[in-house]
Amino acid sequence: MRLSFFKRHCFSFASLSPQNPIKYPLDKYSQILRFCKSAQLFPAIHLLNTPHFPTQTTSSSKPLLYACLLQTCTNVQSFPHGLQFHAHVIKSGLETDRFVGNSLLSLYFKLGTDFRETRRVFDGLFVKDVISWTSMVSGYIKAGKPQSSLEMFFEMLGLGVEPNGFTLSSVIKACSVLGKLRLGWCFHGVVMKRGFDSNRVILCALIDFYGRNCLLNEACQLFDELPEPDTICWTSVISALTRNDSYEKALGFFYLMQRNHGLIPDGFTFGTVLTACGNLGRLRQGKQVHAKVITSGLCGNVVVESSLLDMYGKCGLVDESQRVFDRMSIKNSVSWSALLGVYCQNKNYESVIRIFREMDKADLYCFGTILRACAGLAAVRQGKEVHCQYVRRGGWRDVIVESAIVDLYAKCGCIDFAHRIFVQMSNRNLITWNSMIYGFAQNGRGGESLGIFDEMIKEGIKPDYISFIGVLFACSHTGLVDEGRKYFTLMTGEYGIKPGIEHYNCMVDLLGRAGLLEEAENLIESADFRDDSSLWAVLLGACTTDTSSGTAERIARKMIKLAPDYHMSYVLLANVYRAVGRWNDAVKVRKLMKARGVKKITGMSWVETTNNMGSCLDVVDMDMPER
Repeated sequence: MRLSFFKRHCFSFASLSPQNPIKYPLDKYSQILRFCKSAQLFPAIHLLNTPHFPTQTTSSSKPLLYACLLQTCTNVQSFPHGLQFHAHVIKSGLETDRFVGNSLLSLYFKLGTDFRETRRVFDGLFVKDVISWTSMVSGYIKAGKPQSSLEMFFEMLGLGVEPNGFTLSSVIKACSVLGKLRLGWCFHGVVMKRGFDSNRVILCALIDFYGRNCLLNEACQLFDELPEPDTICWTSVISALTRNDSYEKALGFFYLMQRNHGLIPDGFTFGTVLTACGNLGRLRQGKQVHAKVITSGLCGNVVVESSLLDMYGKCGLVDESQRVFDRMSIKNSVSWSALLGVYCQNKNYESVIRIFREMDKADLYCFGTILRACAGLAAVRQGKEVHCQYVRRGGWRDVIVESAIVDLYAKCGCIDFAHRIFVQMSNRNLITWNSMIYGFAQNGRGGESLGIFDEMIKEGIKPDYISFIGVLFACSHTGLVDEGRKYFTLMTGEYGIKPGIEHYNCMVDLLGRAGLLEEAENLIESADFRDDSSLWAVLLGACTTDTSSGTAERIARKMIKLAPDYHMSYVLLANVYRAVGRWNDAVKVRKLMKARGVKKITGMSWVETTNNMGSCLDVVDMDMPER
């Protein structure tokens, strides 16, 4: 709809006298303001365009009128009409008014697609008050530039403008995103000193800040000190608990807020709780929350529905996730990313590639998932295509996507290319370092893998469970026995990481390859996973290079006792007998396996063709000619 402004007759409210009252202009102004208050933009525009409507008014009423019209354009999300009102504001010389200026800034901030235009509006304001500055501080966070948000805040302070509660909540959010712990503590002090300690908006921002920075006790303490927390406060602490993997406690808080406090969860609460259910694999509770979502009338909420399909995906119900997605009335980039994540988590990588090609437009958040799918398929050609699209889209310095690129090339054997990208990255997180450590280890360059690990420690990055899997894997495949023992001790002693089945597998493999079968067996016997057949399978595999068939027989019997249907127990024992020349015993093991109905897992091979992503060939059930 094109907005047109008719040329008005000159009229001044000041010229009205009691002897000659003209009521309708004042009534029309009041009607326009009422239309604006009820978000009825088009009736307001129609009334504004009627004949005999005055253009010259008192200095206070006209700015108020246009400020209200601009705010209405913002509320009904009509940016084109807002632009035309902006043109008329400039023509009328109203841009010097503080209220009109802030209304213009709000219009561009909330509806504009280019934040540079918002910055130009801000720079052109004649009067910049705390509302103007706060709009820019929060606007930079929305635009994904938290550092610029902090710079704007300090510029505001330098000009003597005092921050309000919304300003402080915005800069605390910037500290959360950037992980600036010390600065966040300083702002917490400012909050207490300025008397904002009862402001729920700020306190929720602080709870989120501590939750994002892994200070869960501080977040919970802040929440406990709230006299009457509302739904937003409860959602903040539930989100903090979920972010720090305290899923059980998050679910407890969710039920507590309803049963003991009678509060109604909103869409963000449900989204967070569904994430907790998914990560715990609690399908039954997830379905209960789903039912609650339906009764609460939140089925059209894109945040909730995206969390729903993610929850079903994490519980292994991919078809249910797809049904939730198909029923969604509104699908945004978050929904598509969640669906891609569901198929990727369940290792259906071909579907990830297929869905990606069906998407009209993929945002940067999707690229990480697609690259992981390409890495899972070892499809370097498709991965390069996605990498090129990422570069063409202007993607750079996104640590999640670039970490996925490093992981892709490392898993596809292009380790030097992966390392080149790793070196060029300006920002690296723990996932980036782990990808490079494991990449070198997988490609037989254990020394370089350990070098990357040591470099990570020097840069102050604390290794995690995954880091030590990569390091021990590197030691195992390079035969570095002493280094393997050292890092295994370092993991448990200095970093307090409890060894998992993967760590023990690497250590048993390392010791077995070195011929230290007794030490490897003792390590298994002392582990919490001593009854896990996979550990004994690794040790039995090492026995194929040892001349002691008695040790192999003992280990194989133990494996068969632990997992009688596990085919590798029989296969590895038969291989040991062959290695020492006991061919008749090898044949007996194969017959025993057949008599017990134990079958080998079907072998698969990936074949990449021009037209298809990949196909698999059954290499076990094919009829092989007799010798």
